[in-house]
Amino acid sequence: MGFIKNTQIVLANRPVAEIDPATTFRKQQVSLSDDLAPGEILVKVLFISLDPAMRGWMRDVRSYIRPVRIDEVMRSADVCQIIKSSNPDFKVGELIRAHCGWQEYSVLKPSDDVVKINAFPGISPSTFLGVLGLTGLTAYFGLFEVGEIVKKGGPNCTVVVSGAAGATGSVAAQIAKHVFGCRVIGIAGSDDKCDYLVKELGLDVALNYKSKTFFKELHAATPKLIDIFFDNTGGDILDGCLRRIAFKGRIIVCGAISTYNDAVPKGPAYYSALITQRARMEGFIVFDYAEQYGKAIEDMSKWIKEGKLKSRETVVHGIDNTPEALVKLFKGDNTGKMLVKVAEEDTKSRL
Repeated sequence: MGFIKNTQIVLANRPVAEIDPATTFRKQQVSLSDDLAPGEILVKVLFISLDPAMRGWMRDVRSYIRPVRIDEVMRSADVCQIIKSSNPDFKVGELIRAHCGWQEYSVLKPSDDVVKINAFPGISPSTFLGVLGLTGLTAYFGLFEVGEIVKKGGPNCTVVVSGAAGATGSVAAQIAKHVFGCRVIGIAGSDDKCDYLVKELGLDVALNYKSKTFFKELHAATPKLIDIFFDNTGGDILDGCLRRIAFKGRIIVCGAISTYNDAVPKGPAYYSALITQRARMEGFIVFDYAEQYGKAIEDMSKWIKEGKLKSRETVVHGIDNTPEALVKLFKGDNTGKMLVKVAEEDTKSRL
């Protein structure tokens, strides 16, 4: 039996408003035994996924998942490599996706949510935290199940996506545009991101919400109103799109990152448009569709190979930098998926 030095980052305090990396989290080193019980696997964390939902997990409130406890390793989805196994179904060197949290190593039990990763040529394992991970799945099920894009999609359908240069928004925008042929308007927070949306992802229009004339531009860009609004931000952008929602329009409430750090979040002011336009505004959680993940990943893998889905990652290196990277996510410093690279994959052990 041996021991491994394992760096962990735990939740030290619950932030009331904005996250302060120095006081919200604490780094610690622990010794992790590699003496495995039958069926267990020891994994090395390669990539940590950073997501807006993490802000909600820090609040001690009722939600779809219990909050992270004080002094507990911060929760996250990770791509890991197996370095020791007492489970015949999982071999040393194989890659998995699991919820190990912000740490370098973890021992997982057979009952844990462990998914094998079968990366195909040209695809990094980190893609299984982005386009082929929960963020991509969120975009997929938001459009299909809540937005009903199968019924509404086509050139006469106007889709607006806020946070369109982010991990989930960029996938939703591309599916709407390149799979269903909709007219797609992306909303982002910089001119560079807007250029990326139009020139690289092929959207019809991209609007910078920081522009002084943003709401006039939104009005001009939606002459036929908005049939589907995929909302990742909430706040004033949601109000602006409520004012432009079409008859029987659908608002997919995926996130509200603009309000997550507010001590007292502000709700929508123009929700009465849901009444007058007989529109629907509905929230969802991707875990609700777990039984359909296989079909979604199959579809999106096909779209990647066909060139209909592209991805970009913003990668921060080193587990010590994870708290600061999360703050950058909320400041909008990322384009595409925000990741922390913790370790290199041992490719020889997979041969």
